[in-house]
Amino acid sequence: MRIKKSNCNFERQPLLAPFGFKGSYITELWQSIVKLTDEEKNIGLGLATQSTLWSDANIFINYPEATGNGMMFLITSYAAKIAKDKDIEWRNPIELLEQILPVVHEYGKKVTDNPELRLTFTLNALVAFDNALWMLYAKEKGTKNFDELIPEDIKPALSSKEDRLINIPLMSYNVPLEKIVEAVKSGYFLLKIKIGADPDKDGSQEKMLEWDKQRIKSIHEAVRDFETPYTEQGWIPYYLDANGRYDSKDRLLKLLDFAESIGARERIIIMEEPFPEEYKVDVSDIPVRLAADESAHSDKDALE
Repeated sequence: MRIKKSNCNFERQPLLAPFGFKGSYITELWQSIVKLTDEEKNIGLGLATQSTLWSDANIFINYPEATGNGMMFLITSYAAKIAKDKDIEWRNPIELLEQILPVVHEYGKKVTDNPELRLTFTLNALVAFDNALWMLYAKEKGTKNFDELIPEDIKPALSSKEDRLINIPLMSYNVPLEKIVEAVKSGYFLLKIKIGADPDKDGSQEKMLEWDKQRIKSIHEAVRDFETPYTEQGWIPYYLDANGRYDSKDRLLKLLDFAESIGARERIIIMEEPFPEEYKVDVSDIPVRLAADESAHSDKDALE
């Protein structure tokens, strides 16, 4: 397959209120769109949401918010441009992405003037492009069935079929306690809670830890007596998301020890991405389930 034409654009979407995570706040989201046309005039359309803060906090901190989003969109545009190269041929979207990712990531480093640009930033920029590729691939194969698009060697990993979903509300730093209680009263029974705040905007890890302790304590005291039929224990469990904000295992264990002292640790069913990507440490002795997120760029990263 070859791509003959490409186009892309974006729409700025202001948020109703600042959304806090990773020690900062975003005020808008850029929705990007990519259109790809092949030699047979099939069209693939891809949509995606950009998140510069999630993908590389250093970019978000060192540039105005709109500038960071603009940089990410330039990477999207560049990928759509070079995919039209007559020498690039592919049998499925995975093959094409493997060909262009190194080149696109180097371009991203130049655009952001950051030789240490996290791969997540470039991958986030490629989501709309990737979606458009898969839509184009589906047109080429003449199918609207998702399972038929999955390569044979990947199908076993995606074979599980669930019969229900959980709606998990996300409680960022500035969601007031009364809103959290209101959510539980309305039927939500699993809370995803953002931790890792920077209350005084000075980067203090000690202040972050104390803020997180009090946040967990206030939420736990507010919802601990609510009952739900959807968990074995009948209580409301917690899903904590640190977005890589904790600098050491010792500091994280202090948070978990505090949670245990107030009766909250046993309710923590997932702790997501507690450490920054470059922090390598054995986590097998941490007494809660850990999950990787923005540091898992690939299958190799996930295994590590």
